[in-house]
Amino acid sequence: MRTVVLIVVLVLLGLFAVLNTNALMFPHTLSLGFVTYSGVPMGLILLIVAALLALLFYFWAGLTGLRAQADSAKLLRDMEALRLSLDQQEGSRFAQLQTHLDERFRVLGQGTDGAEVAALHARVDAMQRDLNVQLAQLDDYLKRKLG
Repeated sequence: MRTVVLIVVLVLLGLFAVLNTNALMFPHTLSLGFVTYSGVPMGLILLIVAALLALLFYFWAGLTGLRAQADSAKLLRDMEALRLSLDQQEGSRFAQLQTHLDERFRVLGQGTDGAEVAALHARVDAMQRDLNVQLAQLDDYLKRKLG
């Protein structure tokens, strides 16, 4: 986009110079304060200065764009490094959790024998029977009250 604008500006300046060659080449007296020049084509000097300014701003805008792209690339590299660091930390947490769970399962596997498991099953069965009795009593009570 900047290149198109620069080309359009330079073409318009060139077209202006071609159409007004006599006015641009008309001699003028140029005073710089400490020295005076006579017979200088002032229009041509101004046209060249305008073209140089257009080129200067074009390259300045390009440099600014390159700086912005470099900043974006640096930010993306930093974000990728942060993502990798977080992935590694998360992986180490999962590894610690897996180690902890493996250790707990190993301890539970060693500590339980057949008698403990049988006692646990008996206790669960007793609780289930007690719950069934209480539900049956509640059902009977509701049937008597409701009719």
